[in-house]
Amino acid sequence: MIIGAMSPLAHAASDLALSTPVAVRLADWGVIRAKGDEAAAFLNGQLTQETLKLDVGQARLAGYCSPKGRLLASFVMWRVAADEILLACSADLLAPTLKRLSMFVMRAKCKLTDASAEIALWGVALPGLLHDDAAHPVPTAPDATSELAGGTAIRLADAAGATRLLWAAPAGATPPWAPSASADVWNWLEVQSGVPRIVASTVEAFVPQMVNLELVGGVNFQKGCYPGQEIVARSQYRGTLKRRMVLAEGASAGVAGAEVFAAADPGQPAGQIVLSASLPHPDGGARHAALIEVKRALAEAGELHLGAADGPVVRLRELPYEIPAEQA
Repeated sequence: MIIGAMSPLAHAASDLALSTPVAVRLADWGVIRAKGDEAAAFLNGQLTQETLKLDVGQARLAGYCSPKGRLLASFVMWRVAADEILLACSADLLAPTLKRLSMFVMRAKCKLTDASAEIALWGVALPGLLHDDAAHPVPTAPDATSELAGGTAIRLADAAGATRLLWAAPAGATPPWAPSASADVWNWLEVQSGVPRIVASTVEAFVPQMVNLELVGGVNFQKGCYPGQEIVARSQYRGTLKRRMVLAEGASAGVAGAEVFAAADPGQPAGQIVLSASLPHPDGGARHAALIEVKRALAEAGELHLGAADGPVVRLRELPYEIPAEQA
């Protein structure tokens, strides 16, 4: 059954709310398959997340760092079998990430492949927040997965009052929601969720904490070693973190990787855009939002400008989670 044929947006006086399901084919995402008896052990030694304790039916966020602790990629990963884990990431960095990871497999019983041609990824947003319901096919618990319509539904972080899912299915499968003509709503909700996604233009730009990856569950500080772990741990425990990711809205969205300037110190970049989105209004105009990595002191001192010191103004909005004050 196809669900949701009407307009997905209801417009209130001060905000935009989702009224019907949105299902978007994520052409800018890809999938890496890790398969073998030692797949979990291999990934555990490479990623910021614990994979040895990842059970079938569970999903996690994770990062892949350089030896300097800088993010080379970020993943949504889930276990599909005892010997198989899938990792979804930005398509524009999948090939170099797969190549680099493969260099370290060596004798481990793990085979890494690009599964993007076999597995299609869909971004799904459902109106309202879900509650436990044994009869409901959509996972209600955070970081859970469930089998749905021949594919796997992975629960992502909620955003702006909507439930978000990643639906992974065989290529060519039809989602149980009417496919959306535009990705605008999905992109907007991804930014509003406050969850970072590394793309080609931001590779090696951030230590995980700069984009709040540990605040959204993407870093496990009790697991074993991985590339860059010492630097990531030092940033966490020495209280030296002066940069964070913030949510901002303004006259423009900018693009990932673009520089951001602060009115308090216009002579040099204060940070850069992590992700951005624009949401057109049916009556004309648009809203623009961005996740921005920035020096915290400059962000809190005043307005930010995109691209140049006199570029479009953006102003801070609340993230859906708190940034610890002691790390300011």
